[in-house]
Amino acid sequence: MWITIAFISTAALFVGLTLATLHHQRWARRLPALDALPAPADDLPTSAVRCSVIVAARDEEARLEATVRHLLAQRHVTLELIVVDDRSTDATGDILRRLASEDTRVRATRVEHLPEGWLGKSHACHVGASVATGDWLLFTDADCWLKPDVIARALRVAARDAADHITLTPGVAAETLGAQAWHLAFLGSLANWISGVNRDRPGAHLGIGAFNLVRTSAYRACGGYEALRLTIVDDIKLGLLLHRAGRRTRAFLGGADVECHWGTTVPRMIKIMEKNYFAAVDFRLAPVVAGAMVFTLIFGTSIIGLWTRTAAGIAAGLAPWSLALPAAIFARRLGWSPASAAITPLLYPVLFFAVVNSAVVTLRQGGVRWRDTFYSLDTLRRGNVR
Repeated sequence: MWITIAFISTAALFVGLTLATLHHQRWARRLPALDALPAPADDLPTSAVRCSVIVAARDEEARLEATVRHLLAQRHVTLELIVVDDRSTDATGDILRRLASEDTRVRATRVEHLPEGWLGKSHACHVGASVATGDWLLFTDADCWLKPDVIARALRVAARDAADHITLTPGVAAETLGAQAWHLAFLGSLANWISGVNRDRPGAHLGIGAFNLVRTSAYRACGGYEALRLTIVDDIKLGLLLHRAGRRTRAFLGGADVECHWGTTVPRMIKIMEKNYFAAVDFRLAPVVAGAMVFTLIFGTSIIGLWTRTAAGIAAGLAPWSLALPAAIFARRLGWSPASAAITPLLYPVLFFAVVNSAVVTLRQGGVRWRDTFYSLDTLRRGNVR
């Protein structure tokens, strides 16, 4: 009897997760097209709005020029591009100087030494924001390529919704179906966050490093990167600071609007997230251990159920595949293969493995190594924004 109850409960849990994700997907959509958005009430065109794009670059000689040229191709907005060379040892600085000589909108700044008590990326973003002159600040990555009208569309949404912050998920240029499935599972785990900010739910916040567009006055009011000196997941915590300052956020699926060239395979994603996932739970071991136990229990029960050949056991074994339905909806919105959605349920255990791996690696090292600098776990915990 108890095993039957366990199987039925497991099936109900997976179906409940699927239904919840489908519900939140109503508010997790792509950024609207420019002609589908109303003109601002003050009739001020987006081209009259000055946007400072800030890129923190370290050893990005392979992709930086393409990134800069995509940014300079932005339409319907007045742009300045501030690229902060964060102690690069390759040809990044030479590329920046050449690009700055070709286009006066490019401002190249170099960090020679990292001050005590700062993460490299947080410091570089702080340096860029300190010299920015725009009405809005866009923080984006050195390997993200933006569509030519994406900033103008984001500004139009901000005007429509009276928002101070627009963020987009990374539209990763995945190389394999497995990588696509990973990112579909990631979006499934993020659907509640996206839904929360888009519905102005109390406590809801979000920020994503691929595209964090924030009104300059709101950035200054919430403390900006000066308050995020030692915060690994600075993008999410910037959203938290803005929420605490009473500012409104809107979030969208990036897709091809924000084409990112990192994490293009599953092994690369696991490696990249070594520094992030444990930080995302504020370096607390208890949630990771509890999550691992619960996750193992429900997926283990599901696998065992298939071998029992009972109705309840088979229901528990098949229930995880219901998660392919919201994955298929995300895949359609991103223009990805339906096959990637079909295998997405298999990637949820891998996604959680990455969380556990992040905790194990961070604890084993006693901290995080990022941009060739080591930060002890005690230092990160003391400086973390919670």
